[in-house]
Amino acid sequence: MTTFGAAMSPAAVDAAGQAGMAALRAGDPATAIAKFQSIVLAGAADAAVLLALSMAYQVSGDRKSEIAAVTQVLEKDPDNIRANLIKADALVALGSKRAAMGFYAHLEVLVPVTDGLPPAIAAELNRARQAHAQLKQGLSDYLLAEVEKAGFHPIRSSRRFGDSLDILTGRKQRYMPTPRAYFFPELPAIEFYDRARFTWLDPVEAATDDICAELMPLLEEGTHFGPYIEVEAEKSSHVVASSGKALISSPEDWTAAYLIRDGKHQTPLAERCPKTLAALDEVPLETIEGRAPFVLFSRLTPGAWIAPHTGFLNSRLVCHLPLSVPDGCWFRVGNQVRLWERGKAWVFDDTIEHEARNQGTGTRVVLIFNIWHPDLTEEERHLVAALMTAVETFEVT
Repeated sequence: MTTFGAAMSPAAVDAAGQAGMAALRAGDPATAIAKFQSIVLAGAADAAVLLALSMAYQVSGDRKSEIAAVTQVLEKDPDNIRANLIKADALVALGSKRAAMGFYAHLEVLVPVTDGLPPAIAAELNRARQAHAQLKQGLSDYLLAEVEKAGFHPIRSSRRFGDSLDILTGRKQRYMPTPRAYFFPELPAIEFYDRARFTWLDPVEAATDDICAELMPLLEEGTHFGPYIEVEAEKSSHVVASSGKALISSPEDWTAAYLIRDGKHQTPLAERCPKTLAALDEVPLETIEGRAPFVLFSRLTPGAWIAPHTGFLNSRLVCHLPLSVPDGCWFRVGNQVRLWERGKAWVFDDTIEHEARNQGTGTRVVLIFNIWHPDLTEEERHLVAALMTAVETFEVT
């Protein structure tokens, strides 16, 4: 309980404050503390007095009292920049490095950039950023050394555990499914799925040469591919990047040729690719009346970049079979970046932020198709399909 002393007039409070600051500048922290404490005991201390008191305690070497004083400021004003900085530095001095990191991190949220700030303030905040970075690196190094003692190996051990360590230490970001329109609860957040779960991928990959043989005439004719973004815009998904900006600089950079679209075979293109469609006979394609499945060749021109974005609904997964892949083509889902390899398929959750780039000199082409999420029951698939069909057929009257 705080014990208040005799009341002080505003003039007396001002005089004590000025005397305290003069003593602090003169290197006399004991006098400064006494002056500031007289204001506190009178119940007249504001944030400026408490901050000055904390600085006087710092000069005196009494870090615990410094923290006690500045904590009073933060209790009333958690976003006080100076108070956060003082407390972080004091906690480091006391060896409470992990606690200090929280205050340094909050500073970076409060002031994301220091450009344009007065030089002295910018210098202090930049110093805090450097201190925070050193603490994070120190924590990361320590944790890695400790789990290595327990048997962890960055290459041989669980990739998921390695990712959890990187997320904990700030080397990687946490990505979660964020579908644009429909979210099905309790499905796992997995970027790329273990290929072993999908035995039907083997015949799909085995048909790569046959699929390429059907694709090449379509590419040579050059009339079958249209802007992918226009198709997706009709479905209200994939139309903007995660940043809110354009998903791709030019619609002609990312084009598609559909064999099946909105659940319907696209003639005559589908008739020209019988081996491609036959390779998908055992695939559990997402099936929704008037909406799915779809099967398409996706073309990305040299230099094109599909900006980070998320997909439409998480009740499905997306499959890629790379067919024409020049060097310099990569694909990121969440924290994982992979290079396409001809004939090597993968399955991923497109409701986790992802992006694609062709930094090669040739055109990248992949076969894309959607499948039902493997963790949905048959009943759930049926009901999701009915729900999505209802969404499509609803008319406002």
